[in-house]
Amino acid sequence: MPSSAKAPSAKKTRRSRTRRAGESAYGLLLLGGRALMGFLAVLLLVAGAWASWPAAQHVMFPQSREQGTVTVVRCGAERCAGPFAPASDDAERRGQVTLDRSAAADKGTELPVVLKPGTTSAVRSGFPGLLHAWVPLGGALLLASVVVAGGIRMRRTAWGLAGAGALLLTGAFLLL
Repeated sequence: MPSSAKAPSAKKTRRSRTRRAGESAYGLLLLGGRALMGFLAVLLLVAGAWASWPAAQHVMFPQSREQGTVTVVRCGAERCAGPFAPASDDAERRGQVTLDRSAAADKGTELPVVLKPGTTSAVRSGFPGLLHAWVPLGGALLLASVVVAGGIRMRRTAWGLAGAGALLLTGAFLLL
């Protein structure tokens, strides 16, 4: 081959400006949709944690709160009530405290509880109480998994979120 002969060059075809702008706009729409779904998933998780925190803080940090047991005497549609027997040094006996119906058991059952400061409202303590306090977060994990799988197309992450939510909800159901 003579040295002056050039190899055939590949011809580049240029796309029109309209097509390039359309492809960019479509890419931006896809990116915006994924960003919106990511924001929605994070918003769901934050809302679940926010809803769980008012009860969870008392269960997770019981040191400065009154601890004891409640013997369930009567239950209504939403709340159960019974006398409070102190277990910590700074706690005092109370004639009646209230407890969420979903965290209580049958009448006559003695449950470990932590009192909310300044109230006669009790939160179930121990591992069952901890799982029960985080139930709203478990529901949020399940909802966020649907958004992550369908909106962001991150299926493995979605399965992880769904597994964590299902494990939390199942554990709370079985232990209560």
